[in-house]
Amino acid sequence: MFRRTRPAAAKAQLPPAPVEYTRTCRAAAAEVLARYSTSFSLAVRTLPRVVRIHITAIYAMARVADEIVDGSMHRLPAAQRSAELDAFEHRIATAVATGASADIIAHAYAATAREVGIGPAEWEPFFASMRADISPAVHTEESIADYIHGSAEVIGLMCLKAFFLGAVPEADHERLRRGAMALGAGFQKVNFLRDLAEDTALGRSYLPGISTDGLTDADRDRIVTDIDADLAAADEVIELLPARVRPAVRIAHALFAELNRTLATTPAVQIRTQRMRVSNPRKLAITACALRRPSTGGESR
Repeated sequence: MFRRTRPAAAKAQLPPAPVEYTRTCRAAAAEVLARYSTSFSLAVRTLPRVVRIHITAIYAMARVADEIVDGSMHRLPAAQRSAELDAFEHRIATAVATGASADIIAHAYAATAREVGIGPAEWEPFFASMRADISPAVHTEESIADYIHGSAEVIGLMCLKAFFLGAVPEADHERLRRGAMALGAGFQKVNFLRDLAEDTALGRSYLPGISTDGLTDADRDRIVTDIDADLAAADEVIELLPARVRPAVRIAHALFAELNRTLATTPAVQIRTQRMRVSNPRKLAITACALRRPSTGGESR
């Protein structure tokens, strides 16, 4: 009897090696960033690939969680969205523990987490804040601090580990940690003010003590000043970062600072009804300016 054989071409089509699967997952994460955020894309493009793959994975993980809460699934019942979010977090935790996942974004994030040392202390507060958005309530000063920590400050801490490829210098660790958290908090507070109209429509209030339709110019000024303080605190530690990542951080910092300046000169009544933005030509000009800014820190980090 003749033994049946596959064509030679078919024999060569072996399953992708694990490294190829990880590359594919990371490419998918990069596509998520490119399609969702022009501002962060401008900054991330300046990063060396060895760091860029980690930042895109972190962004994609956060974006998928946000899609569950607010995006493509936002019309689903709260209980179903909560279950989807729980399942996604479980896939993240399992992927980090095992090193693999059939969920391509969970796999990309897990590869980053395992390489740079991101753990439950970072992602669990993040998912807690995402759950808070499924059943929104009026925030107090205490609850909004917890929300900002989970939704933004821990993202800054994840990025910090990625910037140093897991080896954050002990001598500067606390200053860098505070700076990363301040940057995340500042970015998030800008989002709160910019997205006031959209959040109001979703029944959310991220500005304690301010009714959704009662933002005044004085309220706006107080919030803008608070954001300026966060951005200033973050700016103080940028020179402690590795030289190769500073341009990207400066670009992101400058873009949000510009948006904050735009909000500062926009009447509160307009902020309540219209989402403000920085034009693409202005973003490009800010990016060029940030890239020209001289560095005073050491280049050997």
